[in-house]
Amino acid sequence: MAAATPRLLLAVAGLTLAVLAAAVSPSLAAGPPVLQDPAELLRLAKEPAFADWMVGVRRRIHENPELGYEEFQTSELVRRELHAMGIPYRHPFAVTGVVATVGTGGPPFVALRADMDALPLQESVEWEHKSKVPGKMHGCGHDAHVAMLLGSAKILQEHRDELKGTVVLVFQPAEEGGGGAKKMIEDRAVENIDAIFGLHIADSVPIGVLASRPGPIMAGSGFFEAVISGKGGHAALPHHTIDPILAASNVIVSLQQLVSREADPLDSQVVTVGKFQGGGAFNVIPDSVTIGGTFRAFLKESFNQLKQRIEEVIVSQASVQRCSAAVDFLSKDRPFFPPTINSPELHDFFVNVAGEMVGSRNVRDRQPLMGAEDFAFYAEAVPSTYYYFVGMYNETRGPQAPHHSPYFTINEDALPYGAAGQAALAARYLLERQQPAAATADKAETHDEL
Repeated sequence: MAAATPRLLLAVAGLTLAVLAAAVSPSLAAGPPVLQDPAELLRLAKEPAFADWMVGVRRRIHENPELGYEEFQTSELVRRELHAMGIPYRHPFAVTGVVATVGTGGPPFVALRADMDALPLQESVEWEHKSKVPGKMHGCGHDAHVAMLLGSAKILQEHRDELKGTVVLVFQPAEEGGGGAKKMIEDRAVENIDAIFGLHIADSVPIGVLASRPGPIMAGSGFFEAVISGKGGHAALPHHTIDPILAASNVIVSLQQLVSREADPLDSQVVTVGKFQGGGAFNVIPDSVTIGGTFRAFLKESFNQLKQRIEEVIVSQASVQRCSAAVDFLSKDRPFFPPTINSPELHDFFVNVAGEMVGSRNVRDRQPLMGAEDFAFYAEAVPSTYYYFVGMYNETRGPQAPHHSPYFTINEDALPYGAAGQAALAARYLLERQQPAAATADKAETHDEL
């Protein structure tokens, strides 16, 4: 046999060293952890088999929409998928809610939330997976939110050994006016959580874009209903009556002045009357009229002031027309939603992680919205909260109907962005919040379990 050349000996030696290094330190051979590479997580979520699985989950939920606190089939589907992944969960919370955990089981704890409920709408979109339940429809995208969070769960579970703490997956009922988040808190679903992230699919944000802002991003909201009572009679003899329709009309005009003449122009507020019921005949003045509406504000002080003034205006203006009025703020069935406030620190964190995933030019500022979101309740129980929007608008798909429309549709190409985004935020948060073992041991007060 011919003698080995020096070049060949060097090559063999180099290969031997590489094998030994990999054996001693597998992490060096494997490269950086997958969960710390947001762009790689997005690539994984976009793989056809993974994306198709999420689409299938979303379509099954879409075909069987359930209203708040009635999400029994949806909850069962979630639990079935979690079980198939080998992820432990607890159930029920707030009737149908599910809470699952991935990771070490110890601190720190970060939560990801998805809402599960549908709307009382008759779907008008004709397609293969149209709602099978008359009068109910996923017209706000919560079916997509559940599919995204299950996608995040799958990513995190497949790489759970990389997690530096515990990710808590919160599948919540009754966001649409039912205050499901508040009941989840009351059922102790988010105890000991350090931070929580929530998202919403957005019809006006381009596909591939993630959008949010620090501070207030969604308004606080409340509802009201008032019965204005007078004295009915024949329309040809109004002087024999006390007309509640006239009184209600004056009330509505006066309510509009609460914002235009009493609110700071730089402090966004809304008062809208969307319900007016009274009378059933052309020639009869009714005994009473019922009106109802909503009010919104970003500041707690402004919200409370609106609430007080709405009642004062309704009662006082009704009395001017010799009527009486009873005002109900419906807080039992429609609890007041506080404003959704994003942590400034988590906003900087979000911008960095999202920028690594989709590029900095695709992380955009989102103007505050007067819409409300019960995700805001989590700020009462969790130190840091953050809410952002996942874009789905694609002009090549044609006109996009807005949320809460019977013609609303989902661009399913957005699902990987939500799944990867939530997984990336959770994994990076845990990495940056992990404490040295010695510091943890010395800390007098800490939490080590949910």
